[in-house]
Amino acid sequence: MTARILIVEDEMMVAMEMEGVIEDLGFEPIGIAADRRQARELAELDPDVALIDLNLRDGMTDSDIGRELAARGIQVVFVTANPRSAPHGIPGALGVVEKPVNDGTIASVIAFAIGRREGRNVMPPLGFVPFSGDVAAR
Repeated sequence: MTARILIVEDEMMVAMEMEGVIEDLGFEPIGIAADRRQARELAELDPDVALIDLNLRDGMTDSDIGRELAARGIQVVFVTANPRSAPHGIPGALGVVEKPVNDGTIASVIAFAIGRREGRNVMPPLGFVPFSGDVAAR
């Protein structure tokens, strides 16, 4: 089964580039959400992983979208230019990676998130800041 990836990003050039990389890696991008409403709608398609920017078209996501998606069992990774503002302490959210991200970073972050979803012991990739000691120790 191919992993399904949700991109929550309002900068369309960035989002489309991520979408292309995801497709090239053999995963299924289920859509691009530029705001909270679109993210909630696309979450109905049951993605495995969500890559979430913090600053969307309708403002800062804070922790609401990450918390909602993680509560649905989606592996949440924040992708932001300001990783210090990432909302730590969200149950189910894995961590944050700093923009700009290259193809290799996207690939390794998705592989990590999928490994975690499958319950495997996987090491966080370089450049990834996990939210809990439990993730860092794996």
